[in-house]
Amino acid sequence: MKLVFLMYLDEDDALVMKGFKELGVAVFSRLPLEGHGAGAEGWYGEVAPYRSQMVFAVLSDAEAERLMDAVAGWPAGQDPKHPVRAFQVDVEKAVSQTGVKP
Repeated sequence: MKLVFLMYLDEDDALVMKGFKELGVAVFSRLPLEGHGAGAEGWYGEVAPYRSQMVFAVLSDAEAERLMDAVAGWPAGQDPKHPVRAFQVDVEKAVSQTGVKP
């Protein structure tokens, strides 16, 4: 079992959701993020935060591999300096409140 999460700018949400639909990733969670990093400084000498999203899903090993391969081949998003990034980690153990393993 794998946990795969993607981080991307708000403007690329349609691209990510289209990819999830095409791959059959129907169960996921999405959170708004405030991204910080290098960029053009604003009026007050600070870089304005980026409006971003993070979406994550717990997937089988095969589903995770398909998603990671797909993300690597997706077209460039709205800002080439801030592409969709995907990360995959192993899930060592998972339980639910009822004790039924997901």
